[in-house]
Amino acid sequence: MGTSVGTSPLPEEPPIPPANAAVLFDIDGTLVDSTYHHAIAWQRAFDRQELHLPLWRLHRAVGMGGDKLVGHVAGDEVERRLGDTLRDAWQEEYAELEAEVDPLPGSRDLVQALAAAGWTVALASSGEARFAEHAVASLGVADAVSVLTTNADVDASKPEPDLLHATLARLDVERAVMVGDTPYDVEAASRAGLACIALRSGGFSEAELGEAGAVLVVDVPGDLLDVDLVPHLRPVTSPS
Repeated sequence: MGTSVGTSPLPEEPPIPPANAAVLFDIDGTLVDSTYHHAIAWQRAFDRQELHLPLWRLHRAVGMGGDKLVGHVAGDEVERRLGDTLRDAWQEEYAELEAEVDPLPGSRDLVQALAAAGWTVALASSGEARFAEHAVASLGVADAVSVLTTNADVDASKPEPDLLHATLARLDVERAVMVGDTPYDVEAASRAGLACIALRSGGFSEAELGEAGAVLVVDVPGDLLDVDLVPHLRPVTSPS
């Protein structure tokens, strides 16, 4: 599914959502094809410090926030000694690659179709605010998005559920569903009491995403244009 490139056709009759329902989207690897750009930016950041990590290992960590990634791939000692330096370098390196990032097939149409059908659409990214805002602008969906939250809004990023709780707290909704592309999205959603629909566009396999708990796995955002999301909604609950 979802192997075609370009704009996906809008569904003729988008499913009608119940009142007060939201779809929460991750951004990197879910709406824009930036996963591997981030992995390369991280590799170059580590290279600056003569820490040469294989790209596959860095890719496997993209999706968790930068506050966790350094320690996860390089150990706690490197995090204590170089964590902030590496994060600053990653931002510099990614900024050089950002112009090469394209929307994923159907992402713009999906967000617009959901908003037009009456869903509340929110974006919850563990990335930096400036990169998330640039992605929203490049997609041209700002008018369809009710809330954008990033790592600036919470102390702990995915797979912690804090980002999703912070997003839901800013929405007047009773039920919601998450759409992401990594096991970290799936775990964060589960810990927030939500189901997660996962996309393979972040580079994780269907088996991995399913084992993490994804309720549905498809290739790209456009594959969800004719999918009824209502059965995957879960009640919104306050963090315990």
